[in-house]
Amino acid sequence: MYTITTGYDWQVHMPAKKFQRTIENFICENCEYAVTGNGYTNHCPQCLWGKHVDINPGDRLEDCLGLMEPIAVEIKNDEYIITHRCAKCNKERRNKTSINDNFDTIISISSRDQK
Repeated sequence: MYTITTGYDWQVHMPAKKFQRTIENFICENCEYAVTGNGYTNHCPQCLWGKHVDINPGDRLEDCLGLMEPIAVEIKNDEYIITHRCAKCNKERRNKTSINDNFDTIISISSRDQK
């Protein structure tokens, strides 16, 4: 039996998964709405604010922990996409809306974006 040594530790150097489904409930830190997570929830369905907790979706590895403000809405392939900006570090992320999201809030952000 032979052992091949490559000098490369695959456990340490494997890239992180780009998406991890994480099911968790939370209280929105912006509007205090009790959110029931479904594994794809990354923002409050009422005010659309989120929290900067992920490096890659669902990994919960981000140290920043700032609140993510919804700053813009666009339509792409018949889906609404929200752009969030972190109030602490200014990182921007784009996220699809959910069927549970408050459509009046989506429209409000969209119209604010047009001014």
